[in-house]
Amino acid sequence: MYKKIILMPLALIFFYGCSQNISPVDSAIESGIFHFGNGSEPQGIDPHIVTGVPEHHLLISLCEGLTIANPNGGANLPGVAESWTISEDGKEYIFYLNKNAKWSNGEVMTADDFVWSWMRILTASLGSQYPDMLYYLEGAEEYHTWVSKEDLNSMLANELSNDADPEIVFSIEQSLMNHKPKPLFDTVGVKAIDEHTLKVNLKSPTPFFLGLLSHYSTWPAHKETVLKFGEIDDRNGEWTRPGNFVCNGPFQLKSWELNNKIVVEKNPHYWDSSKVRLNEMHFYPVSNVMTEDRMFRAGQLHLTSTLPSQKCPIYIEENNPDLRIDPYMGQYFYRLNINNPALQDVRVRKALAYTINRKLIVEKVTKCGQIPAYSFTPPGSNGYYPDTEIPFDPELAKQLMMDAGYSDSNPFPKIEILFNTNEDHRKIALAIQQMWQQNLGIEVELVNQDWKVYLSREMVGDFQVSRAGWIGDYEDPNTFLDLMRPNRGNNKTGWEDANYDAIMKKANSTNNQEERYELLNQAEELLIDNMPIIPLYTYVRAYQLSPDVKGYSPHILDHHHPKFIYLERD
Repeated sequence: MYKKIILMPLALIFFYGCSQNISPVDSAIESGIFHFGNGSEPQGIDPHIVTGVPEHHLLISLCEGLTIANPNGGANLPGVAESWTISEDGKEYIFYLNKNAKWSNGEVMTADDFVWSWMRILTASLGSQYPDMLYYLEGAEEYHTWVSKEDLNSMLANELSNDADPEIVFSIEQSLMNHKPKPLFDTVGVKAIDEHTLKVNLKSPTPFFLGLLSHYSTWPAHKETVLKFGEIDDRNGEWTRPGNFVCNGPFQLKSWELNNKIVVEKNPHYWDSSKVRLNEMHFYPVSNVMTEDRMFRAGQLHLTSTLPSQKCPIYIEENNPDLRIDPYMGQYFYRLNINNPALQDVRVRKALAYTINRKLIVEKVTKCGQIPAYSFTPPGSNGYYPDTEIPFDPELAKQLMMDAGYSDSNPFPKIEILFNTNEDHRKIALAIQQMWQQNLGIEVELVNQDWKVYLSREMVGDFQVSRAGWIGDYEDPNTFLDLMRPNRGNNKTGWEDANYDAIMKKANSTNNQEERYELLNQAEELLIDNMPIIPLYTYVRAYQLSPDVKGYSPHILDHHHPKFIYLERD
């Protein structure tokens, strides 16, 4: 063995040694591979199940909806639908599908693909957290929320066997009295007129509807593949695995090495494949932000998912040419589980909110241009500016806790903050832990979980306080405020308010934007007054981007369709 190494030709040794020093970013100019830092291991790639940002980054390469986000901002661009018409009353949309649109297995796409896919996400037993994205369609909410008499009777019996809430009992009894047969999907406002024409009927004019269609929850799933590996409501079907997955985007799934790398390759059947200049995209689930930063500086990544908070002011001072800080329509906040006995009293929830110094958090912890948040909706979202306040007032907070019955002789119980693995989430949780301990004398335990476990615990309500972030699904304040309505899968707080829901319904049936925004502001004030969530700050999109990456423009929702991205060295 030793002799063979010595006798190896010098030229070969030199070539091998040099090839080892060529970084992935350097070799990508020739290979056309985009190396993408994606933060966490994705929950999955079923567009009707997943909910997170890492999942969005992956899905936007694999699938496509009727419209796509404009990379330069503004109105959405054609996706599978090459054109559309809207009725004068704003309630009927006719989408004309591109006849060259195909699935990644080469099959031609049809309007029925969207009808079936929208039926799937509205199938209650699927357990999607995003069915409300289609509630704007006639009959969609009624189809999704229908409950059988058997289930209603079971719910009533369960409620009566415990400490019955009179309002809940009355609601169930009313539902039983007014019970109707299960509606057919034909009653939902989506129809295939022919193979390439889709008609959508809305309950009322919805100015953000075209923007909403670029969200992955409205994207199609390949019916034959889904049903080959399970039922329409199978959440754990094998259809999303490499070798099985069929979708219609500019790339197709090539391989998935858990906690290491996901590879997608150019899809030759994509209708606009001539515009796709990348050959592959490699997604790396690097949850440690310092590790991701080192990988970028070593030429292993073209793009980072974020930036270590302690590095941001240094990079700003150094004028780091790779640093990007873009506006971002997102809010960082804490969810409060109001079904937890310790958090049922609104005075307690307000006390927790009033002892957080948001200005201190953005200046000393996040340190990258984030803006303190005093509303759930980021100010300026499509021209909407909420008129709410959340004071930093520890003395008022102490009084609220006393009014709620807590004192030295009756201390508030220990509280738990749940967050997913990320150093910056930990730093924020530590800062809030200190503020709550210092100002209210509360013992706070920090609980760190990986992304999938964190999502699972949130979904089943296994938390008291949970770190959360919400990025707008479309450019309208409704994308935030609708989240907190009853029966919304992403609410997760247990908070429901009939008045809030009524205001939101009225706002979404109002054509006049000024009147609509006034109603949304009323809903916002009601939300903040009840405090089931604690807004902390408005995001910025802080990351590092290689100068080799072209066509990656700042976008308020962080939507970057990969057909516009390419690699080129100046």
